Amino acid sequence: MERSAFGVCSYLGDKMGLASARVRLYFIYLSFVTLGSPVIFYLFVAFWLNVKRYIKNKRSLIWE
Repeated sequence: MERSAFGVCSYLGDKMGLASARVRLYFIYLSFVTLGSPVIFYLFVAFWLNVKRYIKNKRSLIWE
């Protein structure tokens, strides 16, 4: 499930030293309180991680 959800919560959990389940709960709670504005942040981070993964894969292909 996490891989299909872009891996944002697990990435943020690893960086902050929290469990990814706790980060998911924070996103859910914040979405209810702020009427969905964390969804924009989530999509931005998902896009950034996708670009980062793409660049990393291209670099590994160049050096092989």
